[in-house]
Amino acid sequence: MADRGCPLEPVPLPAEVRESLAELELELSEGDITQKGYEKKRAKLLARYIPLIQGVDPSLQAEPRTPGPSQTSAAAPKQQKPRPTNSRDERFRSDVHTEAVQAALAKYKERKVPLPSKRRSVLVHSSVETCTPPDTSSASEDEGSLQRPGRLTSTPLQSHSSVEPWLDRVIQGSSTSSSASSTSSHPGGRPAAALAGPMAHAHIDLHSAPPDVTTGLAEYMHCERPQPSSVRGIPRGCSGHLLDTAGGVPVNSRVSSKIQQLLNTLKRPKRPPLKEFFVDDVEELLEVQQPDPNQPKPEGSQMVVLKGEPLAVGTPWLPSLLAALQQWGTMQPKAPCLTALDTTGKAIYTLTYGKLWSRSLKLAYTLLNKLTSKNEPLLTPGDRVALVFPNSDPVMFMVAFYGCLLAELVPVPIEVPLTKKDAGSQQIGFLLGSCGVTLALTTDACQKGLPKAQTGEVATFKGWPPLTWLVIDGKHLTKPPKDWHPLALDEGARTAYIEYKTSKEGSTVGITVSHASLLAQCRALTQACGYSEAETLTNVLDFKRDAGLWHGVLTSVMNKMHVISIPYALMKVNPLSWIQKVCLYKAQTALVKSRDMHWSLLAQRGQRDVSLSSLRMLIVADGANPWSISSCDAFLNVFQSRGLRPEVICPCASSPEALTVAIRRPPDLGGPPPRKAVLSMNGLSYGVIRVDTEEKLSVLTVQDVGQAMPGAKVCVVKVDGVPYLCKTDEVGEICVESSATGTAYYGLLGITKNIFETVPLTAEGAPVSDRPFTRTGLLGFIGPDNLVFVVGKLDGLMVVGVRRHNADDIVATALAVEPMKFVYRGRIAVFSVTVLHDDRIVLVAEQRPDASEEDSFQWMSRVLQAIDSIHQVGVYCLALVPANTLPKAPLGGVHISEAKQRFLEGMLHPCNVLMCPHTCVTNLPKPRQKQPEVGPASMIVGNLVAGKRIAQASGRELAHLEDSDQARKFLFLPDVLQWRAHTTPDHPLFLLLNAKGTVTSTATCVQLHRKAERVAAALMEKARLSIGDHVALVYPPGVDLIAAFYGCLYCGCVPVTVRPPHPQNLATTLPTVKMIVEVSKSVCVLTTQAIMRLLKSKEAAATVDIKTWPTILDTDDIPKKKVANVYRPPSPDVLAYLDFSVSTTGILAGVKMSHAATSALCRSIKLQCELYPSRQIAICLDPYCGLGFALWCLCSVYSGHQSVLVPPLELESNVSLWLSAVSQYKARVTFCSYSVMEMCTKGLGAQTGVLRMKGVNLSCVRTCMVVAEERPRIALTQSFSKLFKDLGLPARAVSTTFGCRVNVAICLQGTAGPDPTTVYVDMRALRYDRVRLVERGSPHSLPLTESGKILPGVKVIIAHTETKGPLGDSHLGEIWVSSPHNATGYYTVHGEEALHADHFSARLSFGDTQTIWARTGYLGFLRRTELTDASGERHDALYVVGSLDETLELRGMRYHPIDIETSVIRAHRSIAECAVFTWTNLLVVVVELDGLEQDALDLVALVTNVVLEEHHLVVGVVVIVDPGVIPINSRGEKQRMHLRDGFLADQLDPIYVAYNM
Repeated sequence: MADRGCPLEPVPLPAEVRESLAELELELSEGDITQKGYEKKRAKLLARYIPLIQGVDPSLQAEPRTPGPSQTSAAAPKQQKPRPTNSRDERFRSDVHTEAVQAALAKYKERKVPLPSKRRSVLVHSSVETCTPPDTSSASEDEGSLQRPGRLTSTPLQSHSSVEPWLDRVIQGSSTSSSASSTSSHPGGRPAAALAGPMAHAHIDLHSAPPDVTTGLAEYMHCERPQPSSVRGIPRGCSGHLLDTAGGVPVNSRVSSKIQQLLNTLKRPKRPPLKEFFVDDVEELLEVQQPDPNQPKPEGSQMVVLKGEPLAVGTPWLPSLLAALQQWGTMQPKAPCLTALDTTGKAIYTLTYGKLWSRSLKLAYTLLNKLTSKNEPLLTPGDRVALVFPNSDPVMFMVAFYGCLLAELVPVPIEVPLTKKDAGSQQIGFLLGSCGVTLALTTDACQKGLPKAQTGEVATFKGWPPLTWLVIDGKHLTKPPKDWHPLALDEGARTAYIEYKTSKEGSTVGITVSHASLLAQCRALTQACGYSEAETLTNVLDFKRDAGLWHGVLTSVMNKMHVISIPYALMKVNPLSWIQKVCLYKAQTALVKSRDMHWSLLAQRGQRDVSLSSLRMLIVADGANPWSISSCDAFLNVFQSRGLRPEVICPCASSPEALTVAIRRPPDLGGPPPRKAVLSMNGLSYGVIRVDTEEKLSVLTVQDVGQAMPGAKVCVVKVDGVPYLCKTDEVGEICVESSATGTAYYGLLGITKNIFETVPLTAEGAPVSDRPFTRTGLLGFIGPDNLVFVVGKLDGLMVVGVRRHNADDIVATALAVEPMKFVYRGRIAVFSVTVLHDDRIVLVAEQRPDASEEDSFQWMSRVLQAIDSIHQVGVYCLALVPANTLPKAPLGGVHISEAKQRFLEGMLHPCNVLMCPHTCVTNLPKPRQKQPEVGPASMIVGNLVAGKRIAQASGRELAHLEDSDQARKFLFLPDVLQWRAHTTPDHPLFLLLNAKGTVTSTATCVQLHRKAERVAAALMEKARLSIGDHVALVYPPGVDLIAAFYGCLYCGCVPVTVRPPHPQNLATTLPTVKMIVEVSKSVCVLTTQAIMRLLKSKEAAATVDIKTWPTILDTDDIPKKKVANVYRPPSPDVLAYLDFSVSTTGILAGVKMSHAATSALCRSIKLQCELYPSRQIAICLDPYCGLGFALWCLCSVYSGHQSVLVPPLELESNVSLWLSAVSQYKARVTFCSYSVMEMCTKGLGAQTGVLRMKGVNLSCVRTCMVVAEERPRIALTQSFSKLFKDLGLPARAVSTTFGCRVNVAICLQGTAGPDPTTVYVDMRALRYDRVRLVERGSPHSLPLTESGKILPGVKVIIAHTETKGPLGDSHLGEIWVSSPHNATGYYTVHGEEALHADHFSARLSFGDTQTIWARTGYLGFLRRTELTDASGERHDALYVVGSLDETLELRGMRYHPIDIETSVIRAHRSIAECAVFTWTNLLVVVVELDGLEQDALDLVALVTNVVLEEHHLVVGVVVIVDPGVIPINSRGEKQRMHLRDGFLADQLDPIYVAYNM
């Protein structure tokens, strides 16, 4: 064996050496010798007994199971008295895993992680769920580590004092070390062995620490953790830096080293390159995990293909399985074949070989001759037939299976579909469809229990082909005539049966097994297990597939054995039933899974009368599960006293593709003694076998699964890439070449060639055999004595970074954290999801109904710590779901792929979630380092060199457009109104509509003039105001507001329009009113009687001090009076009105508008929209600020057109009001806000037909403009256009406007000029303040639409945000504007001059330094298009990207909240709205849930995933709230700052708050 270079060599030590070792141990324990001295002397003593294989740690001591004191291994515990003879090595004791985990956890003091907060109502799940105790018995197929009954709750070892005695024992290697499942980390011994063990030093400083997660959490991050370990806050192992050359220019690592050296030697100029023109394409490269130089690498020699013993030749084998059936059925018809039990354990029926033969013949005859349709036989030989039998009916299944074989049909056994929505049922249907199955065989009882359609027929299951159901109970079958014989030729390559298998992704494939394979499998099993005629076998497994089918249905018939089939339902009621039946029937073999051994252990108390002495083989079918060893050991420990011999336990490994891979033989069948291997988890994660030397806690103990099958060859090949043979100390996929394996995936030639089969190659590239091997999907290695060891399954493999982890191992660690209290054993699913190009581990467990929030949360954080400590891997998401809600696999256990599918679709409905993206996601791109900025001069030169024009654009020139004396005449709006009242007194200017669509008030020119006079008179006489006083106008939208505005101008006062408080929501709306009145220094409030009463009411007094209101005048009943003379300002620059608005960032800003600016604004809009007295326009906007105010109050008076006013509030009671008005008044031009457009799109989506019936026709509209101060919402405008196209709305009519505080109208589409253009930009480049144009539909593309056309007289330039230099075409910068209608400045309380100068009178730092510009505070770019504008010039389009104040600076990059929000809203259908903001340096995502509160937690993981994937950001907090919580202003913009304040003040009443740690 030594020549194989395998690390698993036992060497017996002479007695004197053992004595010297014991003395040494004693000296060490009593402190007479240092650790170093001890190791030195020990090594000296052992030197000649250890086979030193180069580089391989030799101390993986295997210990045979045979009891006896002579076999103590080299690390014998210090014991004065000799070991009791039957004691097992404590190293493999099962409950130690718990101790190991507790020790690891003791290292982490209780960490203060903020508890997620949850609304109480979410906790109340439906009563059914709380009453039904979950199916705890359905422990997962792969049972985790076992707890001995006496140790169900093991106290966590919190403080060091309680750890010490335990520690001493560990260091001396005494009774507690690591068990089968033992994985944790050794808390004492050497100080360096801190919790992360050997991984620590490899991982610490490769990455800067992630954001400090809020101040409250900062402390534990820094002080409560032992320092030498890899601190949890630091993402691990990720140093994928691009090689930086001297000049800081990234060089791709593919460049050869020669060129690399050359580059490094070149002296580069120190100045960084011009970033704007040197676009580095690596800006968002994800970090690639570089292999750790210290990671273990395989060092053994190349493995040799292992050959099983030859199949016995001399034995008189029967020629085929059906020949055997015929022989036993005709020669020994009374011999028992199969005994079926009911759920009480009574034998209900024994099938004899005679009966099996006769009933199978009847069935074969019926299938071939009696099923006809239109004189054609329904089935022809080779057709596939589904077998649908419950687990409690092995008899009928066996008859059906052999009946099909006799009729030359191919049986496809599947599970009984219990409901229409069984987990994985759709995939089974797909398999049946692809196999061409049209007939299903079942029993009468089973058929009655299937879900039925209305017609009484069996329902068609989703995804299933149409099936004919045939009941095969005796009375439905026809007896064949005497002379009829089946044709069956059951040998050769024809398919005998198809077994289904579900892959990791959830797809179901059928594995075909030929007659030749079936026969070879039966022969190989007979030889390997030494089956003899008429022996008795108890079978607990599913007889429809896998080992249950091979042993209990096929090989048993080959050998005329008697099978006692124990149904799963009986095991659930009485877990001891199988042991009682072994005892009762004196069975020689038993076929079980480790789960069955585990259950019987928990139930065996007080059962004294069972004896297992008749057993010669106890076959453990899932021996390939690494954790089965704990069940085997614990079972032997308890039942050895009941006659169970240690050598009887025979683990075996099997896979659907290769059938039985290996099985352990008892010594009398020539099996070598059993072995165990204690492997380092860290080594395994790199695919390397390393013996665990220093009693560390992160170890995996595995037992062998015996030798290869007779007549088979076995080898281990590399998991990824070309299938080279592994080295002897390397873990790979086990492959088998034998005549007894499956032959293909049914109907899937491609994956059969690529995945099912493989041709292993030697290191030189030569194939090891001319026949292909079958991949088993098992990961393992070949140990000493040619024994096969399995350490995991390919399906459970999760590759995180460069390391591989096994789902089963992680389940076991989770179970060892006080498992029985909070979660159900066996109802835990671990799988990985791909987020940001790497596997992320997700753990989902079912929580007990009585577990409290705090307890569950504590359990979750302890599981995270344990997994981190033992496996050195972070868990991305840990979720707890209510009992009984994880999808079930057919025979208990969790349906993993279905659980994963539900997780990804947001259909898992967890009741608790903990996400840890900060620690798991280590491959984010590096935070951006800001380069020193390029100066403005170099920028201009650079643009010139690059042939780019400087980005500037302007609207049409005003001078050319109209005679200047008209402009002079119209300088002051009061003059204009008087002139119109004089010349066209009865021309209607305003029509106000109510919710019913009726006109409630109108105003002609003269009416408006008279009303304004009355107001002016009242202000002068009643309020005694002087010229220049500020007056607050608090009116609902209407003509009164307009009259009051002109009344103020008539008497020389300065009006301030204020939105009235909302009577139902005074607490939030009234303070804003009060604030504007105070900040604007208004000396009088004009309003209506109703609002006046409201302002002085008791309710108002509760929120504001009502005594401090200035004079309040109601204008409802003021007397008819004229003013002597209308005030005329001395110069056009005198203040006309103040425009107050609350920005989305929560800042109240008032701007001053002079008379000149006011008339210039009206003039620009008039020219752009071609407004004349004969026109009618419809306005559905709020009239309080910005462009909405100008259109509502100013433009009609200036241009003389008629405005149809639709208050947006009225749409709440009649959504179609605005569109009906547009249609009724045939408005060519209409204005609305995004909130109005959204109401119409959502509220009228299904009603376009009804509107058409009512005669709504929008074909009159030339332009429909959305008034906005943000980036155009393309999705909304497009869906509006598409929706109302049916009502005649022209495709090109809808457009947007753009304005801001410094200039309320910069762009308006207007009637002339080219259509707005759309470009697609790379969202990732925007984060770097760059514009990169891409094609539509390319990844990360973001559509941007031009915001209408620049107004006449307006000039726009794009300036650099920092240097204030001009930028080139298609460069992103701040939009600066110069125009006659710019506001003249902010009106602020303290008159912050610096702010004013900066925003309203900025100058470029280079180039044209004379022009005065106003800074808009918005990012955007100009791009010259191919289109021509009205003047025949090339058209310059302005694209607005977003407000600078709103942007989030994260990881050195600039993000626009709307982009993140758009991604989040797409993540799940029940997310109605979303808003993001930052808090400290965490990204907070608030989502409105439009669905059941119970489903709220589904969103946490989806939101985190999508933001990581699309924006490379880790979400810090996810807040789930009710619809309507995110505040929205009148323009339909989200008030993110208000939301943030509400969040920090804890006023949101969230459904759930998840802190992603």
